[in-house]
Amino acid sequence: MKETLKALGILEKNHGTSTGDHWLNSSGEYIQSFSPVDGSLIGSVQATDKQSYEKVMVMAQTAFKEWQKWPAPKRGDIVRQIGDALRAQKADLGRLVSYEMGKSYQEGLGEVQEMIDICDFAVGLSRQLYGLTMHSERPGHRMYEQWHPLGIVSIISAFNFPVAVWSWNAMLAWVCGNVCIWKGSEKTPLCSIACQNIINEVFKANQVPEGVSNIVSGTAEVGQWMSEDIRIPLVSATGSTRMGKAVAATVAGRLGRTLLELGGNNAIIISEHADINMTLVGAVFGAVGTAGQRCTSTRRLIIHESVYNEFKEKLVNAYGQIKIGNPLDEHNHVGPLIDKQAVEIYLKAIEKCKDQGGRFIVEGGVIDGVGYESGCYVKPCVAEVSPHMSIVKQETFAPVLYIMKYQTIEEAIDLQNNVPQGLSSAIMTLNLREAELFLSSQGSDCGIANVNIGTSGAEIGGAFGGEKETGGGRESGSDAWRNYMRRQTNTINYSTKLPLAQGIKFDI
Repeated sequence: MKETLKALGILEKNHGTSTGDHWLNSSGEYIQSFSPVDGSLIGSVQATDKQSYEKVMVMAQTAFKEWQKWPAPKRGDIVRQIGDALRAQKADLGRLVSYEMGKSYQEGLGEVQEMIDICDFAVGLSRQLYGLTMHSERPGHRMYEQWHPLGIVSIISAFNFPVAVWSWNAMLAWVCGNVCIWKGSEKTPLCSIACQNIINEVFKANQVPEGVSNIVSGTAEVGQWMSEDIRIPLVSATGSTRMGKAVAATVAGRLGRTLLELGGNNAIIISEHADINMTLVGAVFGAVGTAGQRCTSTRRLIIHESVYNEFKEKLVNAYGQIKIGNPLDEHNHVGPLIDKQAVEIYLKAIEKCKDQGGRFIVEGGVIDGVGYESGCYVKPCVAEVSPHMSIVKQETFAPVLYIMKYQTIEEAIDLQNNVPQGLSSAIMTLNLREAELFLSSQGSDCGIANVNIGTSGAEIGGAFGGEKETGGGRESGSDAWRNYMRRQTNTINYSTKLPLAQGIKFDI
């Protein structure tokens, strides 16, 4: 790991405030980053204080004035080079993500690949920031719309995807002509430092204005500064629903914009017409991948009564084959939870489930012994439940899976939708009518609805996000770029007269 940290420019003690390649001194306390893999101290990052935050804001404002003048395809070329730099350091950055966050090395590499993919997407987008041309009701007039950058975009990201979600926002924001200020999670601060180091090399080589890429570090207090700051027109925040509500209320109070990606409570409907073996793969990975710490993790299986016992037996057998341990060992399927606080939340959810009548068919618990000294390793578990239990409607960010029965497809869809969250959903079926009903307006109420794939994992090309308490935001593909721009309608009169709209007469 020492060679990995060295390659990424990570020191024992790191400044946590940067405007371009200028690292700022701060009076903030140091945030220590302990790996959940083995409990070791990886390094520390100095938190941003108010004075250094103000310096970042001033630099960002100045940089925006210049950066917005760069042609969008030129900005896209910078992002192309970022993608190449990430390719060159994919192994090192993926390893750091795995070690600091706790996800498997393969998932760490996959996260960096998402960053590369969004760079490729953004490069093409830089030549496709289209507006519309409209016919005017007035002769000799032309109407059209165009899109302009907002200015400063702040990005608040979560620990579970410590680099990818930032890139979804930053790469699109940059090609749109914005500058970015990123506050990564205080649980994975070194990943932010590593990304800024990679970006700095590309920006320096291309003489990008200092202040286009900025990072700040710290606790929720720093996020509050950004939420309250009228100089920031858009705050993109990923995290819990509780956090998102606080950010939304603060930003709305100053009539700013938010892009929110919050909690999920994702279900797979397993039809009597499902391919059971294929379904098993999607369900197990969705539930235990990243130790259940994805916003798209599968939390609920809604299983047709005719295949319930068969699938339950296969599920229990599959869980018995899961290997839990050091995520850098590619033979292991599941690594640790992020910290001991997450372990406590996991244990409390298990107790609540039992108190409310849930019956565990795969028992949970904390794993100890050699190789598990961090105290963050837990057993993925499965409980048979009533869908109306309150714990089932809550998101537990851990590998706890609830299973339940249904009789009709309409009942299954109602159960799927009967939770406060609305991020990802799936149905496993070979029945065309069931699949189409699930995807119709009468079907899933989630932002993501899949057929014959699980809830976990999403491709860059599609807009990512959800409804209800998931926040309503959309990131990544499709037309999500519009979140980072302001729309302007333009009318040009090329005639010799000035007719008014709606046929109004005004003679003087």
